[in-house]
Amino acid sequence: MPAFLLQAVLISLSGVMAPGPLSASVVSRGHRCPHAGALAALGHALIELPLMAAVLFGFAAWADRPLVRALVGLTGGMVLLWMGLGLLGAVRRPSALSRARSAEGSALRAGMVLTGANPYLLVWWASVGAALLLRASQYGPAGIALFALLHWLCDLLWLWLLSAIVHGGGNYLGSRFQLAVLAVSGLFLLWMGVDFVRDGAALLRRPD
Repeated sequence: MPAFLLQAVLISLSGVMAPGPLSASVVSRGHRCPHAGALAALGHALIELPLMAAVLFGFAAWADRPLVRALVGLTGGMVLLWMGLGLLGAVRRPSALSRARSAEGSALRAGMVLTGANPYLLVWWASVGAALLLRASQYGPAGIALFALLHWLCDLLWLWLLSAIVHGGGNYLGSRFQLAVLAVSGLFLLWMGVDFVRDGAALLRRPD
């Protein structure tokens, strides 16, 4: 089991540390709250843990269907476009930072929304994640529980580190740095949104 858990941690970290919508959202919120990453990781877990349970009960084959991935991709893409435009619009307004600081609770909600609207997460759990869960199940309930805990801890530590770094940099470098972070995060979310919509549309045109 220790060898398997080490392998699971390394695979999980490779996915967690890859830039994505959730990490961009955490970076954009890190300027106002160093714990935004922890809240986002909690929201992520509220969606991902039930998804893991569903995979154990045969959800993987259904989640990998082109129609399901297309619908999730199109919905997720629209959400990302909306969030990206919101960030860029806030950068253009002088009171953007003061208004952003009034929405401390949004990181938890963002973790849930961006997890549920990410079609690539479905693909990962229908393939790599399903294989890891199958191996974990060979060690019984304890193996599954340990795998789930370690996988989530990878999310928690990485996202928390991101928000803490951005918050520290914002306090040191000032509002211009914070606005630049918002702008870059907004552009990245727009790019990911277009990518999600494009892939979703392509899947709709693909015959089963």
